[in-house]
Amino acid sequence: MTKAVETKKVVVQTIAEKFGSAASVVVVDYRGLNVAQLTELRKQLREAGVEFKVYKNSMTRRATEVHGLEAINEHFTGPNAIAFSNEDVVAPARIINDFAKKNEALEIKAGVIEGAVSSAEDIKALAELPSRDGLLSMLLSVLQAPVRNFAATTKAVADQKEEQEQGA
Repeated sequence: MTKAVETKKVVVQTIAEKFGSAASVVVVDYRGLNVAQLTELRKQLREAGVEFKVYKNSMTRRATEVHGLEAINEHFTGPNAIAFSNEDVVAPARIINDFAKKNEALEIKAGVIEGAVSSAEDIKALAELPSRDGLLSMLLSVLQAPVRNFAATTKAVADQKEEQEQGA
């Protein structure tokens, strides 16, 4: 085997590993973004622990086949960049969606959410979900409501009895 073929196999294996270990993946078309915009997007993604890479479409298609994600291959046409997140499922979708709202040249094409191929609409819907911390605070609020109501009721009964005792 030639050295070029060996190098390509290593790259395909690397991409396949990234798809395999990622909690979420977002594929975007970045045509129309200038260098400053791309640099800003990369910076925001990096700060959230998301890797943003550009790979050849042919190599990416081969890598997705390793994990049975062939359904996403139809989106690997033209210039694409891929955001991989190993921990936070929502982070790449949220950052890219927010960035796309300000920079219309950035187009979300598809993605992979916890091993399932997802459409651009699914990625955008995921981006609109509250953050993990936001969801936890909502849950905590719901769990605290009955206790708060019980405490308020108990206090009201105690105040009423106190008034009755003072009035008697």
